Parts: sequence; C-alpha cells; structure tokens
Amino acid sequence: MTTRPARRGYLDWLRGVAVLVMIEAHLLDSWTRFPDRQTRQFAYAMIVGGFGAPLFLFLAGVAVPLSAASKLRRTGDVRAATRAVAMRGLEVFGLAFLFRAQSWILSWGNARDLLRVDILNIMGPSIAAAGWMWGAVQTQRGRIALFSAATVITSLVTPAVRALPGLSLLPDPIEAYIRPTGNLSNFVFFPWMAFVFAGAIAGVILEGARDARTERRAIIAFAVAGLAMTIGAYGASFLPSPFSNSRFWTTSPTFFFLRVGILTTAIAAAYVWESRPGAAVKFSPLRQLGKTSLFIYWIHVEMVYGLMSLGLHKSLSWTQVWVAWAVFCAFMLVCSIAKDRFVNWWNGTPVGFKTEWRRMTS
Repeated sequence: MTTRPARRGYLDWLRGVAVLVMIEAHLLDSWTRFPDRQTRQFAYAMIVGGFGAPLFLFLAGVAVPLSAASKLRRTGDVRAATRAVAMRGLEVFGLAFLFRAQSWILSWGNARDLLRVDILNIMGPSIAAAGWMWGAVQTQRGRIALFSAATVITSLVTPAVRALPGLSLLPDPIEAYIRPTGNLSNFVFFPWMAFVFAGAIAGVILEGARDARTERRAIIAFAVAGLAMTIGAYGASFLPSPFSNSRFWTTSPTFFFLRVGILTTAIAAAYVWESRPGAAVKFSPLRQLGKTSLFIYWIHVEMVYGLMSLGLHKSLSWTQVWVAWAVFCAFMLVCSIAKDRFVNWWNGTPVGFKTEWRRMTS
C-alpha cells in the first residue's frame, strides 16, 4: 500500500482496549468484596485499571489534529476547522453535565453530585484548548513545539498549582477543577489535561503521514520514543523528587511521563496488531467497542455503580468478579452492535443480520 486508509483502525482498536480497562477498573472497584480488596492482586489490577482514563484522554488528543486537518481539507478555512474542533470539546463538556443529571435521577443522588468533576468535564475543555492551539500555529513543527511545551509545563506545575493556598478561597465547584476537593473531584485539569496535549503531539505527526510508508516511520518513532520515555521515567522514579509537595501516584511529573511513554508505545503495538494480514477487513470486537466508546461509558457507569446492580456491590469474590467482567464486556459488545444497527436503521441504511454475521465470522 502506498496510501494510508481514511480511518486508522488501530486507534479504534486501542480505544477498545481502553474500554475494557475502564470497565475493569469500575467493576472491580464496585463489585469486589472487602476481603479481596486487601490483596496484592487487587492492587495490581487497579493499577492497570488506572490506565483507562489516561488512554482515553491521550486518544482524544490524538484525534484533535486529525479531525481539524480533515475539516481544513474540506473547507479550506483554518478558523472554521479550529472552531469545529473547539465546539466538539464544548459539546463533550455539556454532555458531562447531562450525564451527571442522568446519574442523579436514576440513583436518587445528592443534588451536589451534579457539580462533580469527572473525565468528560476535563476532556471537553482540554479538547477545545487543543483545538485552538492547533489553529494558532500553521506548521507541523510549530504545532509539535506548542503541544510539547503545553504538556511539559502542565505536568511540571501540577505539584505547585495543587498546593496554592489561594485556591481555597474559590467556590468548591470551581476549585474542584484545579485540585481534588472533597468528593467533588474524580479528575482535575492538573495534570489530566496534559494527556490530551501529549496525545495531540502524536496526532500532529500522524496527520503529517501522507502515505503508508511515512506512517510506518512515524509508528517506529513512537515505539522508540515511547520505550525511551518509559524507561527514563521509571529510572527517574527512584531518584529524589525536586518537588517537595509532589506525590508519585497523583502529582508526580515522573509518573505522568511514565504513563505517556507507555501510551505512546501502545499506539505502535496497536498498529502492529492491526497490520496482520486480513485484520482490516475482519470484524474486531475491540474496534467495535472503540468506535462506540462514549456510548459504552455512558451506559455502563450506572449499570456498575447504580441501583440496578445494588445487590452486587462489594459482594463478589476475586474469581467471581473476573467472570462478571467477561460477561459484562460481552454484554457491552452486544449493546454496541445494537446501537450501531439502530443508528443505521434510523438513517435508512439497515444492515441485514446475515450480512453482519458474515462480516463478524469471516
């Protein structure tokens, strides 16, 4: 092949991996019984589960330059392309509040929960910011430099920003976006938005790959740079931290770059896997989940944490919870396929059952 495909299936596949990791983190957190939560296996599993959110944010960043460049090719207007991506970010931000309202209604929650800051609250504004940054610079090198600077600065200032005494003067719903505040913060801008900026670097490089050969070179560069960053950050984690108020698992720039290195390498791994002979034309459960990741996120949280699974909360053994995870992931795949079939039907392009079955089993 001398030309690259219009849609990069390996990014959808990697997003599908993020879906599985996300479900694992939430389901183990909600359904595992207390004795098994004290084991080393549970701790390791939750560390793995902790990569779901960074991977989603990272891939959201990758999509920013790809989406903006696609819109630029259609319109020829940089401002229009920038505005479209920024509006998508604001749309995600609005969906965050709609999601909270749904959870509040279905779970009879506290009205204060409507202001809780979750991943969509951080992802939306970060996408919008990355979109405007993309439009502010017109060259590939300039965009890489700008996103790199934003990534490094955001990660390095995180310990100091979170320790600012003046933040306590802000209303709690505002402070919760900057540093953890009571039970209002599941995510905060520092350092989480830096994952979007880091992903945008990869997105700029991929967008500049005009043919398959150039894209393969970019993938090799991702593998080398990602491994080097991972090894370097892991080695640096054993050194004394220059930040007196930094904690490794929350605010450490070392831990941030360790995760970015792993995520960058994961793009290369996904590319290799999806480059197998015939892989592009075969049905892939992970690609399917990846294409509907927002939908899966939207429906699964209430199923895992809400009233409909109340009898399972903190009640399953270590073995039972993994069986439940496998069954739940299969059910999410069915929901994903059903959702696509409904959308196709709604748009007047239904896909027959036999056609879809042949595609899945071929």
